[in-house]
Amino acid sequence: MQLPVSENLRIAFSSIRSNALRTILTALIIAIGIWALVGILTAIDALKFSISSNFAGMGANTFTIRNRGMNVRIGNDGKKPKIYTSITYYEAKEFKEKFKFPAAVSISTLATFTGKLQYLSTKSNPNIQVFGIDDNYLTTSGYELEQGRNFSSFEILNGSSSVIIGSEIVSTVLKTEKNPVGKELRIGSGKYTIVGVLKSKGTGMGFGGDKICLIPIQNARSNFPKQDATFTINVYAPTTALMEGAISEATGLFRQIRKVKITDEPNFEITKSDSLANMLIDNIKKVTIGATLIGIITLLGAAIGLMNIMLVSVTERTREIGIRKSLGATAQLIRNQFLMEAVVICLIGGTLGIILGVGLGNLLSFQLGIGFYMPWKWVIGASFLCVFVGLLSGIIPASRAAKLDPIESLRYE
Repeated sequence: MQLPVSENLRIAFSSIRSNALRTILTALIIAIGIWALVGILTAIDALKFSISSNFAGMGANTFTIRNRGMNVRIGNDGKKPKIYTSITYYEAKEFKEKFKFPAAVSISTLATFTGKLQYLSTKSNPNIQVFGIDDNYLTTSGYELEQGRNFSSFEILNGSSSVIIGSEIVSTVLKTEKNPVGKELRIGSGKYTIVGVLKSKGTGMGFGGDKICLIPIQNARSNFPKQDATFTINVYAPTTALMEGAISEATGLFRQIRKVKITDEPNFEITKSDSLANMLIDNIKKVTIGATLIGIITLLGAAIGLMNIMLVSVTERTREIGIRKSLGATAQLIRNQFLMEAVVICLIGGTLGIILGVGLGNLLSFQLGIGFYMPWKWVIGASFLCVFVGLLSGIIPASRAAKLDPIESLRYE
């Protein structure tokens, strides 16, 4: 006697409805396990997407020469980034003049990361990053102008008191002005005329790309002097294919400028624009593995709970099993019925867990400004996992039910 799948499902749902409270409790156990797994993995995927999106704005064809390496440390893992002697303005300037590769080169320096702005009576918090830049910086950094213009060569060479501001500064400090270009802004004790406003790059991952002021590099050297100031060189290659050639030539030229011997390691670091993003994502992979293990352990506990409840169900339905067998039901049919019931309960709980997990993961997604993120691979994977857990949890109770003697079952009270 073999029943089609539709009939097996009908009997399974009938049994589930007759034990509604038990079904709800069992489904909730599964839902919690799937919720934890899908929620954590959705949040991690949203975090990866945010990292990639934020660093993609820097341009895939850009690399940076600086006096220190980049590294990401989680706990005690990873190495400390190397720090070399500062790159002087004259070294950076010499590189820009001698680098003949077909690429754009810019020089910049961090004047201060605790800048305080004032426009009329409105003041900002002392957390504004102020950079001294040259006329190629916007090209190499991935910034675009929304209003106004870039610095002229005259302003760069003479260190004019001009400033290009980020979009967040407009919305906080100059919120009363529809067109801030031409207005006078105070940075610290100095007065600067706004010549441009940058397009928003977003503030995902806490980088605050819109909370920034750009001033001519000579002005930064004069008004924000540092004893050990270091300068950064950005190089933008026209195409990705030219990147490796540009990096090789830049390495050789800067070794000459820094007087590094052939046998010595370079005393500077060259990093591609997406290097930090890749390092972050590589470290997040370890977190993903840990989170997956936690979710699977939670789900394993749920599977054990489901198996226990199914064993109780077999005991309570011993007489029902005896009646079915006396009417011609085979051991295989009984086994399939209990397996189908376990799988259906898992899928009910799994569906609820997926909905809650996606919602939990998207809380982080909305915080990062990504919008709604649907992790289809985890949704599909969780669905298959629910079927597997159902089969795993139901196989022992189903086998026990199938082996029951029909005569003894009919006598069971």
